[in-house]
Amino acid sequence: MKLVTYRANTAAEGRLGVVYEGLIVDVEYLGDNLGLSFPNTMLDLIDNGSTSIKAIQQVLNHAKITEIAASSIPLENAILLAPIPRPRKNIFGIGLNYTEHVAESARTLDTSKELPQKCVIFSKPPTSVIAHGDSIKHNAAVTQQMDWEGELAVIIGKKATQVSKADALDYVFGYTIINDISARDCRRSGQWIVSKGQDTYAPMGPVIITADELTDPHNLDIITKVNGVEKQNGNTKYMLFNINAIIEDISEVITLEPGDIIATGTPAGVGAGRSPQEFMFPGDVVEITIEPIGTLRNPIVKA
Repeated sequence: MKLVTYRANTAAEGRLGVVYEGLIVDVEYLGDNLGLSFPNTMLDLIDNGSTSIKAIQQVLNHAKITEIAASSIPLENAILLAPIPRPRKNIFGIGLNYTEHVAESARTLDTSKELPQKCVIFSKPPTSVIAHGDSIKHNAAVTQQMDWEGELAVIIGKKATQVSKADALDYVFGYTIINDISARDCRRSGQWIVSKGQDTYAPMGPVIITADELTDPHNLDIITKVNGVEKQNGNTKYMLFNINAIIEDISEVITLEPGDIIATGTPAGVGAGRSPQEFMFPGDVVEITIEPIGTLRNPIVKA
């Protein structure tokens, strides 16, 4: 199932929808039309767990076309928000999680050339989140080195404390795309949050695909383009620490909760690692494709 948070018009509140045959089916309205109680936000759905997902899928499988149409709008008419427009907590980011990215970072960003022995964890605040199509703000007074990082993001579905690798994927609700925008010249004594946590620096979306539909997250191509030119072409099978290991590592010391988001790291091909280096400026457009999730596309504008 592909889930979105959407608006029917610019004045509307964000609502929970399912992408279904070119439509966005409003989950709460669908339930109302059938005398059922369904959630109207993504976080409420995640809190309800797999029971609600199964119930919604069952209704979609058996509902009449007229019942679905009465609860839907065409996908092209909707305004998509970030799937979780306001995360409850900071996004967990995983740095240096692909071998070739470790090498390119060591060449150009003064990070260690040695492969990490444990996950390198940082965070991005909720205020950094924007939607597919929203503008990434370039503040020239702060950075001249705005970079792209295409990443698979994991959405946690239930409370996870000291979870083993073997059980880790049982705690995943679904997956989306994040662009871990990074101002390379804003690192401070090895700390990354100012570099990575600025407003608009976490484009997310366009959908969440549920874990029951994306059963193998460890063989997904990640392709990043800037102005239509391919910059990154990697695959999640090359993660140093796969999703199981990441969840085990974080949950050993920090309890993961429903709705938590983990950005799992970026493959090689970032702007800072290229020769000569390349960075983004107002007028550029960056897009990240991970099938079957889709494409996350954002323009760069002057702040």
